[in-house]
Amino acid sequence: MSLLTRINNFFSKGQSDQLVGISLQQESIALCSLPALVATTSEEGSSVSDAIFEHKNLNQLDFSHAITELDFTGKCHLVLSAQQSQIVQIDKPTVPAAEINAALKWQVKDLVSISPDNMVLDYFDGPILAGGKEKIHVVCAPINELKQIVAATNKDSAEVVSITTVEFAFTNLLATQSDACLLVCQQPNEEIVLLIVKQGKLYFHRRLRGFRQIADKSEDELAMTVIDNLALEVQRSSDYFERQLKQAPIKEIKVLLPMDNESFFARKLAENSHIPVTLLALPEAYQQYRSYAAAIGATMYEAKIAEQAQETMDVS
Repeated sequence: MSLLTRINNFFSKGQSDQLVGISLQQESIALCSLPALVATTSEEGSSVSDAIFEHKNLNQLDFSHAITELDFTGKCHLVLSAQQSQIVQIDKPTVPAAEINAALKWQVKDLVSISPDNMVLDYFDGPILAGGKEKIHVVCAPINELKQIVAATNKDSAEVVSITTVEFAFTNLLATQSDACLLVCQQPNEEIVLLIVKQGKLYFHRRLRGFRQIADKSEDELAMTVIDNLALEVQRSSDYFERQLKQAPIKEIKVLLPMDNESFFARKLAENSHIPVTLLALPEAYQQYRSYAAAIGATMYEAKIAEQAQETMDVS
């Protein structure tokens, strides 16, 4: 499974043709509402006239109240912040597929801070490690908070159709390619996440600490220590991917950091790496909305599902 969970329709209601991405961040909410035809394609010349981008700071971390103050309609895709979701890797239980989720709740209870009684979870498969051991990544979130957020989002002409995490929202932005790509991504005032994506699948993810204020750094500060430290983390992640997961070397690094010195950062990171570094492109019409990248990526959920289904059909 590639997403945390899918939310069933709660009510029968009319739908607009907008796709809405709502990214829940540590101290704010970022919303994008995009025309469905534009959100699911990357055609050049797409119009932004029907698109809405809105950022709202939180009052006492009350996501539900903040959402009710936003104006939107359509199919809504929520992105949980790192503070609202936890991801752990464990051995895959040897139980029937239909029983895995029930078994996981008790298997991860000592690895996360969410109690089993208040836990909703899903999982996605990890690569088979050396020795043939099959691993899975379990994504957990507090169900009481999710219920409040979903209830606030579901309203006339709007409803939640998916909930995901920043890792998958960013992954959606990368076009499917055969070679492995390492992504260095961040939401405003959040920590950086490192992702390794191959053939449209998330092979590796890591949430870094200590880089939340990177947008406030000058070019000299970035060049002096910050980029060197991050380059080291990139190298460690690449080594794990190649040596532990027995994968072919990463072919490129893509950067998505919502800050003024993003291009400078990418150039300097390239100097610290033997791998080409470029900026991760957003759909053509929304290149200037890089601070909304996670929300935009969430709206591409349905396009990714359709793409995976087509690939399955082509293989069969």
